[in-house]
Amino acid sequence: MSGEKPGWFARLKTGLTRSTQRLTDGIASIVTKRKLDDASLNELEELLIGADLGLGLAQQMTERLKRTRFNQEVSSEEVRAALAESIVTALKPVERPLAIDAAVKPFVILVIGVNGSGKTTTIGKLAKLYGDAGKKVILAAGDTFRAAAVEQLKIWGERAHAEVIARPAGADAAGLAFDAVARAKSNGADIVIIDTAGRLHNKTDLLAELQKILRVLKKAEPTAPHAVLLVLDATVGQNAHAQVQTFRDLIGVTGLVMTKLDGTAKGGVLVALAESYGLPVHFIGIGESAEDLRPFDAADFANSLVGLES
Repeated sequence: MSGEKPGWFARLKTGLTRSTQRLTDGIASIVTKRKLDDASLNELEELLIGADLGLGLAQQMTERLKRTRFNQEVSSEEVRAALAESIVTALKPVERPLAIDAAVKPFVILVIGVNGSGKTTTIGKLAKLYGDAGKKVILAAGDTFRAAAVEQLKIWGERAHAEVIARPAGADAAGLAFDAVARAKSNGADIVIIDTAGRLHNKTDLLAELQKILRVLKKAEPTAPHAVLLVLDATVGQNAHAQVQTFRDLIGVTGLVMTKLDGTAKGGVLVALAESYGLPVHFIGIGESAEDLRPFDAADFANSLVGLES
């Protein structure tokens, strides 16, 4: 059918076009009509670092090519295939789905990240994903400072048939989180997803608020939260490192969600983050609709990034 929406891999490939273009054009210009010498290997290393893939992967790739193909002609396709292999090797250890333990009820997911990272939208998409899978979901609109975030969550709640717990602007987010878990216990909900503020310009206030949410959550459910997801906006590139470092130190992050991969040429930063922190990557997002957030697959991502078929 002509009106049918393309499959996930096709959408991922389209979404990563800007990142892919930068890599494929760069590789082609380096290896076309010349042998692989020290100068071209240095250029390739600089290209990979510039594409936010990280120093480790860039060095590993150029060492591998130097060892196997030095002073030989090499095609762009060969380099891209080798690069895809290296990316899969780097990402496979962090390719871990978010496991919802059915024995834990409610399963409490705390979602953190800076304002503008796509946090609230991601929560809505997760609610739809779990709702469609037959789970009863409650959303807690814990970013009480931003009225827009609360309204946005209510709209997603309607779409996902999920109850949304909200309070007036400026209300205590920790109390709201407590109420959401208590509500889930009373009505047999499977999953509670809690939104939080993300005002990183004042780490002290943010730390105090997030730590209070954690303390109060444990009063509602001693084992909560069962997952702490950090939502990262791919368009920030290298700045994602600082965000992971800050939130990991402040609050303890159990997994990552990378959004907005369709809006950037910096999609490679996911590889560098895997190398630096080793945190599980649970989901990636490439668009606005609920279907555009999917569990992370290392091979699909690597092949899309370098412009190969999966």
